[in-house]
Amino acid sequence: MASDCEPALNQAESRNPTLDRYLGALREAKNDSEQFAALLLVTKAVKAGDIDAKTRRRIFDAVGFTFPNRLLTTKEAPDGCPDHVLRALGVALLACFCSDPELAAHPQVLNKIPILSTFLTTRGDPDDAARRSMIDDTYQCLTAVAGTPRGPRHLIAGGTVSALCQAYLGHGYGFDQALALLVGLLAAAETQCWKEAEPDLLAVLRGLSEDFQKAEDASKFELCQLLPLFLPPTTVPSECLRDLQAGLARILGSKLSSWQRNPALKLAARLAHACGSDWIPAGSSGSKFLALLVNLACVEVRLALEETGTEVKEDVVTACYALMELGIQECTRCEQSLLKEPQKVQLVSIMKEAIGAVIHYLQQVGPEKQKEPFVFASVRILGAWLAEETSSLRKEVCQLLPFLVRYAKTLYEEAEEANDLSQQVATLAISPTTPGPTWPGDALRLLLPGWCHLTVEDGPREILIKEGAPSLLCKYFLQQWELTSPGHDTSVLPDSVEIGLQTCCHIFLNLVVTAPGLIKRDACFTSLMNTLMTSLPALVQQQGRLLLAANVATLGLLMARLLSTSPALQGTPASRGFFAAAILFLSQSHVARATPGSDQAVLALSPDYEGIWADLQELWFLGMQAFTGCVPLLPWLAPAALRSRWPQELLQLLGSVSPNSVKPEMVAAYQGVLVELARANRLCREAMRLQAGEETASHYRMAALEQCLSEP
Repeated sequence: MASDCEPALNQAESRNPTLDRYLGALREAKNDSEQFAALLLVTKAVKAGDIDAKTRRRIFDAVGFTFPNRLLTTKEAPDGCPDHVLRALGVALLACFCSDPELAAHPQVLNKIPILSTFLTTRGDPDDAARRSMIDDTYQCLTAVAGTPRGPRHLIAGGTVSALCQAYLGHGYGFDQALALLVGLLAAAETQCWKEAEPDLLAVLRGLSEDFQKAEDASKFELCQLLPLFLPPTTVPSECLRDLQAGLARILGSKLSSWQRNPALKLAARLAHACGSDWIPAGSSGSKFLALLVNLACVEVRLALEETGTEVKEDVVTACYALMELGIQECTRCEQSLLKEPQKVQLVSIMKEAIGAVIHYLQQVGPEKQKEPFVFASVRILGAWLAEETSSLRKEVCQLLPFLVRYAKTLYEEAEEANDLSQQVATLAISPTTPGPTWPGDALRLLLPGWCHLTVEDGPREILIKEGAPSLLCKYFLQQWELTSPGHDTSVLPDSVEIGLQTCCHIFLNLVVTAPGLIKRDACFTSLMNTLMTSLPALVQQQGRLLLAANVATLGLLMARLLSTSPALQGTPASRGFFAAAILFLSQSHVARATPGSDQAVLALSPDYEGIWADLQELWFLGMQAFTGCVPLLPWLAPAALRSRWPQELLQLLGSVSPNSVKPEMVAAYQGVLVELARANRLCREAMRLQAGEETASHYRMAALEQCLSEP
């Protein structure tokens, strides 16, 4: 505290034998003048220094809150006394009391927060010692409150964040203390700070970014450590991004020691996590900067993980992982990538070496370390790499697969700890506060894309099956599916949940095609089939979830071929509901559309399908093929299809459009379904004939259908 109301620790009373007498006079004061005089005597008797709890409490017992309250709010000072002197004395007393954490959390202190906050922005003579002392005491009060359990919340509600921003931007006396307290509040309650004072915090960010861009001394390294705290959870202003990128380019383009480079890498990682590559300018300078970032990150990862026995700076390496992930995204981007093709080739080679170091590190991880955030971060970057590249490092990846399955299973079985690990990784990698977008909260979701690629290959697939990955994936799918079931608000679910479900479906599709025996013998797939059957009818009715419905329908149809002897598929209500929903998905993909200047309509995609057909068409064709294969295996299916009127409506659709508008692959898909339905059921054949099936088959050169319908 800057005021001299604080006595020295324990020695105060022995050096100031009159303190007791002054405190007595303070207690016996009959009016404001006597109390004011006694207070001045106390402050003179006890000089500056730390104060022990006993003496502090004696002063508080003698003074209480009433008189300091009046000093802070009085508008009439005695003749010849500047009005701020009384307020300064009141703040000095509060600063003295706030040295006691119990008093700092007292309601009589907390309700002074708005008044104290105004003192930070009050203009006055900068050379006035009393005013400067009052500002120091104000910061001491607010800092003490911030140190209490609920203090940050009270300060934010009391307008302190805006006051601190204005005090810092004004660069008046104590502005450095304003910045330090702001840092503490952002670290303790980032979301609330931004909610209450976003315009003011953005103004501080603009000032810090500009200072960072201009800095030529060591202050730029200090700013690297501060700036991540001031990046908003929403959009970062473009002028700030421009200044931050320019400042980082100057720092990272120079020869630096690790203590200078590491904060810059962490700031770059925070920007990459918050903004992707949007903060990096297009053109030659931007591509060179991005290549430099990724290069530095890969070198740092290799140095840290390849040398055994060295202490790993986990926060720095995890930040480098974020920069590598940015590099992976840009190297795989086909359109509007910042990188040119030669740069991509070079960076992929460099990142391959860094990923090799990550694999080497993970191979050394024992069971006792599996719950450490840095291991989670290492699995995350490996998952990002495997999502795009599985051909290189194949031997090393295969050797690591057993560990990855065990690791994913461990975290799946302790889901709450996995989610907590995700938050710890975000903290470790970026800043002392949680960044904007939440990282996926389980290891399995990070590995799904890579496993989807690996299940196509014989060697990796055999390892995954041997280690129990299919059973784990089934359990995971069923658990994630529960989040999308009725009773849960799907509007608040992150996109990653639905994407994860779709990726699981792709893995299962791979297994259906490459390991059909596994589907037939593993009981977990029977449970999966039951879930698919009960879920699809509601799913196909939901807006905006057509792609997931396509995955579920196609997977279910393919599995039904393999599990056709299962009791669950023998015309049960669940199986009938599933196939009815599958028919709905397959039948609604195309419509007849009129064309200007032509008498005949053309076959066109339905509006719901049109925007996502590029992602949907392979599933649709596979679904048509799977449905065709199910018809002869399930005797009840053809009559059910007839009752749905799908074959009749399909022939009607083909008869209403120009044959030239129907692509050959569509003709083949339609003919496959119609032929199997006609062969399986006499009533289907009759219904098709009544719908001019033979004539339509002739127009479209469907020889197999034409022959089938010509038979009795």
